[in-house]
Amino acid sequence: MANHKSALKRIRSNEAKRLTNKYQHKTTRNAIKKLRELTDKKEAEKMFPTVVSMLDKLAKKNVIHANKAANLKSGLSQHIAAL
Repeated sequence: MANHKSALKRIRSNEAKRLTNKYQHKTTRNAIKKLRELTDKKEAEKMFPTVVSMLDKLAKKNVIHANKAANLKSGLSQHIAAL
């Protein structure tokens, strides 16, 4: 267990950040699944910018790797183009 005041604060802040990252990551994964399930091209094109924005935010905060975000965006754009 931590002995210093700053270490205790660090534990609290890490837990809060972990929960925030977990929530945002799960929300983004659900949005990606929803986008992949769409069959209407117009709806998919409408939803695409929001999903890309979510991925960029996760990559910026280092929740996911930048290359993973790029690969996901590429795959989603290919999926939309194929509709």
